Amino acid sequence: MEFTGTITINDQVIKKNTIARKIASRKGDNGIVLVVGGSRIYHGAPILASIAALRVGTDLVYTFVPKSNVNVTRTASPNLIVLPLSDERLTVGSASKLIKSMPKKSNSAAIGMGLNIAKKEALITLIRKLLENRTRLVLDASALIPEILPIITNTESIITPHGGEYMRIFGTELKELLEDQINDVVKKAREHGITIVLKGWRNIISDGKQTTVIKRSTPAMTVGGTGDVLAGLVAGLYCKMGSFNAGCFGVYFNGKAAELAYNKVGLHMMATDLLENLPEIMKKYDLISEN
Repeated sequence: MEFTGTITINDQVIKKNTIARKIASRKGDNGIVLVVGGSRIYHGAPILASIAALRVGTDLVYTFVPKSNVNVTRTASPNLIVLPLSDERLTVGSASKLIKSMPKKSNSAAIGMGLNIAKKEALITLIRKLLENRTRLVLDASALIPEILPIITNTESIITPHGGEYMRIFGTELKELLEDQINDVVKKAREHGITIVLKGWRNIISDGKQTTVIKRSTPAMTVGGTGDVLAGLVAGLYCKMGSFNAGCFGVYFNGKAAELAYNKVGLHMMATDLLENLPEIMKKYDLISEN
């Protein structure tokens, strides 16, 4: 298929597709997210993703991190429900125990942010078990390896690679022209039955049927952690809507929060600034239903 055009994401589209929160809803009705990430070096990645998932309106977030990261993750925020992996890295054993130790079944899962994976089989085991539980997947960073493609094909999973990760998972060199990049993303998304969020200064989102391009709001977003925030946003949204909208809206909210941060602090923003700004960006889309 040749690229012929993209869908525009704006306030009107978001308001039209926002799902109202029922006035009588209970804890868990508005989404339960699982976050699996972190390592001795990258302890902050799953924290950012987890708080982002809460900021987008998720009721519960269970954050699994290596044992060495548990205390610092708990200290980061009292809002986090932190659970330890049974090993310092994701192993086949810790992947199996993770599912069994979940207090409640998750609607979606964000996997890979800063995660240290012992063997590819460990990641494959975790993905298989989550899919068996009908958990919707958002895969990022170290979870983006070619071995997962046969497992997630036709599952409507979401992957959120930057350019280098895109080339790693698909073994494809990205061309320079935007139109060529869009064509490749659309082709790969259709071929594998997934939604791709290709991150960059021009974010390309496609499920193979619908496609959009959202420009980065500010070059300050090159700061570390903004991609972790995005993964959490997308996972939280994926509890409540389809994969394409979850990817688009996550990128849109992330960019708007960064734009607000830039207006306040210029090129000196941090990923945590996005977390603080997200409620101001998203509250205008809040809807409550009497039914």
